[in-house]
Amino acid sequence: MPNLKIHVEEATLAPCRDGLVAALPALRDLLCQRLGVAPSACQLAVLPVLGLPDQPPVNVELSILPGVERTRDRLVALAEAIRSDLEPLTRSRVAVRISQLDAATYVALK
Repeated sequence: MPNLKIHVEEATLAPCRDGLVAALPALRDLLCQRLGVAPSACQLAVLPVLGLPDQPPVNVELSILPGVERTRDRLVALAEAIRSDLEPLTRSRVAVRISQLDAATYVALK
């Protein structure tokens, strides 16, 4: 159930919008490979935002359910891969945050 949200400052989004949209399938493939999920389990979105000038212009938030194989080291490596894929596209600093949800209380209706 990886839920990936790419928050992009509006001024940053305009010149890289098409590149980000084109990169979504590869990002989904990366999530599927690294997290061992099917494409149908993924939800990806690019969201325009207005933020403070001292914040990274691109902020990626990934929510996942925990798994034994989802160690801190593997999640750090995933965050680094996401950042290295997005920084050239956005020509901006990219922050990546990964949160593991509580499987016992998580509810999803699709």
